[in-house]
Amino acid sequence: MCKVLKIHRSGYYAWLRDPQCQRKKDDAYLLGYVKQFWLESGGVYGYRKITKDMKVLGETRGRNRILRLMKGAGISAQRGYKRRASYKSGEISMVAENHLNREFSVPKPNLAWVTDITYIRTHEGWLF
Repeated sequence: MCKVLKIHRSGYYAWLRDPQCQRKKDDAYLLGYVKQFWLESGGVYGYRKITKDMKVLGETRGRNRILRLMKGAGISAQRGYKRRASYKSGEISMVAENHLNREFSVPKPNLAWVTDITYIRTHEGWLF
């Protein structure tokens, strides 16, 4: 059989003793660290930060290898929100004048119209 496959007998018997190569074992070892760091970050870290964490521990592996392991395990970084396009040009919006001066009682219908704004988004956060 070794002649047909063109492999050496010693290589075949070495494979019988240990069918998993050293790289596969090292990948499984590294994947344990990758999952640990990813879980400790709350599922936020990507391959770049996990690679930095591993270098702190002394496990120096390339970013591409960490990325390949993460893709194989179905682990990915949490991505941020998409930013909406902001338009800087255009007309300045006009602010309506305050005709009521907080006097909401009117003598007859359809003289004053008011509304309630339940939320306004500002730089400080949502106003309710």
